[in-house]
Amino acid sequence: MTAGAVLPTRQPQAAAASVTGRVGESVRRPDGVLKVRGDFPYSSDLWVEGMLWGATSRSPHPYARIVSIDTSEALASPGVRAVLTHEDVPGRKLYGLEIPDQPVLAFDVVRYWGEAVALVAADHPEQARRAARKVRVEYEVRKPLTDPEEALTPEATRLHPGGNVTRHVTIRHGDQDARADVVVRGEYEIGMQDQAPLGPESGLAIPDGEGGVDLYVATQWLHVDQDQLAGCLGLAPDQVRLTLAGVGGAFGSREDLSMQAHACMLALRTGRPVKIVYSRPESFVGHVHRHPGRLRYEHGATRDGKLVYVKARILLDGGAYASSSTAVIANASCFAVGPYQCPNATIDGWVVYTNNPPCGAMRGFGSVQNCYAHEAQMDKLAAALGMDPVAIRMRNAMDGSSRLITGQAMEGPIPVAELLRRVQEMPLPPVAGADHLDLTALPGGVSNTTHGESVRRGVGYAVGFKNVGYSEGFDDYSTARVTLAAAGGRPRAEVHTAGAEVGQGLVTVQAQIAGTELGVRDVTVLNADTRVGSAGSSSASRQTYITGGAVKAACEAVRERIFALAQSELGSRSGAGWRLEREAIVSADGEVIVTLATLLGEEVIEETREFRPRRTNRLDPKTGQADAHMQYAFAAHRAVVDVDTELGLVKVVELATAQDVGKAINPLAVEGQLEGGAAQGLGLAVMEEVQVKDGVIRNPSFTDYLLPTILDMPPVRMDVLELGDPRSPYGVKGVGEPPTISSGPAIVAAIRAATGRPLARVPVRPHDIVT
Repeated sequence: MTAGAVLPTRQPQAAAASVTGRVGESVRRPDGVLKVRGDFPYSSDLWVEGMLWGATSRSPHPYARIVSIDTSEALASPGVRAVLTHEDVPGRKLYGLEIPDQPVLAFDVVRYWGEAVALVAADHPEQARRAARKVRVEYEVRKPLTDPEEALTPEATRLHPGGNVTRHVTIRHGDQDARADVVVRGEYEIGMQDQAPLGPESGLAIPDGEGGVDLYVATQWLHVDQDQLAGCLGLAPDQVRLTLAGVGGAFGSREDLSMQAHACMLALRTGRPVKIVYSRPESFVGHVHRHPGRLRYEHGATRDGKLVYVKARILLDGGAYASSSTAVIANASCFAVGPYQCPNATIDGWVVYTNNPPCGAMRGFGSVQNCYAHEAQMDKLAAALGMDPVAIRMRNAMDGSSRLITGQAMEGPIPVAELLRRVQEMPLPPVAGADHLDLTALPGGVSNTTHGESVRRGVGYAVGFKNVGYSEGFDDYSTARVTLAAAGGRPRAEVHTAGAEVGQGLVTVQAQIAGTELGVRDVTVLNADTRVGSAGSSSASRQTYITGGAVKAACEAVRERIFALAQSELGSRSGAGWRLEREAIVSADGEVIVTLATLLGEEVIEETREFRPRRTNRLDPKTGQADAHMQYAFAAHRAVVDVDTELGLVKVVELATAQDVGKAINPLAVEGQLEGGAAQGLGLAVMEEVQVKDGVIRNPSFTDYLLPTILDMPPVRMDVLELGDPRSPYGVKGVGEPPTISSGPAIVAAIRAATGRPLARVPVRPHDIVT
């Protein structure tokens, strides 16, 4: 921000968060009490005197040519200060995370229902919304292309100049003509899931009076937003400064731009602060969703259950624009076989453009879709061979000597069999006796729809994995600035990164690392913004590893300067064995040499460091072979369900999970991730789906888009392993995504076990069970 800049009266994230605690301790979140009390300032709470409100005019058609746009009536409406169209975009008209294919405001054509066409700024939010409805757009309506299979055909309408295929990934591993004793085949379909963040898209743009703009926004990656915005606004990057505002959940939905460019354009045009807050229905069209998928699999095995080959065709519907589709299909393809040793594989993964809502990042990122299919196949193979479902998985489980189907060696602890063994050996929940049956615990809950006559119990297993961090040669890094000074007779550390706290606990982790490395109790984590170098996105389960690594590196640099200062001040020639503990430098035998407060005096020590993990490589376009990933995370789940086979109702009785997290920096936060991720897996398995018909979302509300509540979530029995990755800081592994990958397939497997139904589509609905 510039000197004398206007600031929001409610500072984002309470400006800074102070945390005490060390690595390995269950430290409470600094924002927890604020959120429970309703005092936490989310991005939608930001306020500044004199601000305007922005609203968006959107397409009512999934596919149409824009003939004309008339803004005169909207501009003449009471309180309206500006109405903008694509002609007012000052810089590049297209943006995108991987492919710049999405218009800031639609021009020539609209490609999905709800695409932004015009913007309004007005004194009052209702004035802005009413004026947005008065923007007159003449459309030449076209038949939307909504079937991804049709999009692949040569006869299909080309929705983008390069055609409809966003990316085709081919993986050819081993003998392509391999034959097996036993062969099973299956086709599976996955619905479109929404990230369902509780906070809708929102932010506040404030012009600096010098041609630039400050944006306070809920996002997952400040610097990638900054780069895209600078291009679209025709400004230098340092003229577009971003500060993280309070984020009400993300799960991938905030990786793409939504209202960022729109708020900035309106602010720069009017010269006044502009705030945009999406309504809940608008949020459903304002962010990307999980790719729906169609997957066709063939598994071949020996008679003793050893996998011989896997063939898979994976088709993902990317919707109207690319977003992160090219990376999602790479994940879906690379991990298509699951965490199993397989000498031969033939994988074709496609993601295509359609006129459906755009799809992109969501927790599990490609591995969720394929896990439903490969785990169903493993159960089908076990049945064909007369084997136990867990036994066949353990027989084929990857270990430290395995290679991925991309040819990459699996290094470090690969505890697939161990995770399965642990969930299998956990005690099963009791079955309620008929004499003291709790009807509310049965499927249907408090509706008392059954007395247990047709309730069947099923148990299912699944195991999944995915990469941690960016892959395929992307420059994955994070920047951290750490400052150590004395105030009030005590040392205090400040940590500054651009790592977005999106609810995963990054603020706490940064403070724990700084407190551990510098031996101080008082650590303040400054709010994330673009005044420090990029931290990458809060996605791919990477922030504890990468930004945590950057904080650790910066702390180590500060520590070296502390030791050098001490040697200079104390006249000591050697600092051998020195360490920072109890806010002091202590010797190898624990004796305090000098307190940090005494040593620092008025001195302020500041260091900035970047952290990079090992490099990765892009997949070979013909064979899909490469060392494309830096780390993998594994989890196994066992689900126990009760199913009313007459009504088709499902009650998930218990989820059990085992996961290797490398090192639990904050064990309490790890438990939260395991439970939260399992809830999203449960949602996709039995209730969550964005209903899209002819390109139109039919359920854009939390009334009709069903989410698991606390009444739907069962107890989660968990076993956390800390096997350690020797290449990562403290041995950490990504935690956040694996719980979502295998929890859902385990639930569906349990429903199959209870009903005997094939259940080849998720979410499983009552009519899938009773018809």
